[in-house]
Amino acid sequence: MTLATAYWCVLAAALLPYVWTVVAKLSGGERFDNKDPRAWLARQKSRGTARANAAQLNAFEAFPAFAAAVVLAQLAGVDHGRIAVLALAFVLARLLHGVFYLADRATPRSIVWFIGLACVITLLAQAALVVA
Repeated sequence: MTLATAYWCVLAAALLPYVWTVVAKLSGGERFDNKDPRAWLARQKSRGTARANAAQLNAFEAFPAFAAAVVLAQLAGVDHGRIAVLALAFVLARLLHGVFYLADRATPRSIVWFIGLACVITLLAQAALVVA
């Protein structure tokens, strides 16, 4: 695998929150109001809408550390194949995280959340070890 794979993963991770945004907007009990989306979201009674919104927020929170970890690993000279594998694992974990969030499966959701975090920590640690 190449560094391009990791960069495509950064793009995928950047777009993933918007997948959950669309799910939240489509699963509401009333038609989505783009004039005041936060108030619309607050009015929704659907548990699915709330869970999709939570998945969206969590995906936005996870993205910056992941993107920084990929860039820092590349700048430090970490093997590109290793970066790509960890980036793919992160994206897969984050995708599953959203799916498990929507399905209200707390234990598997937490497991894949930790897997994603482990990918970020590993990328950052690899970068630190290479330049040490």
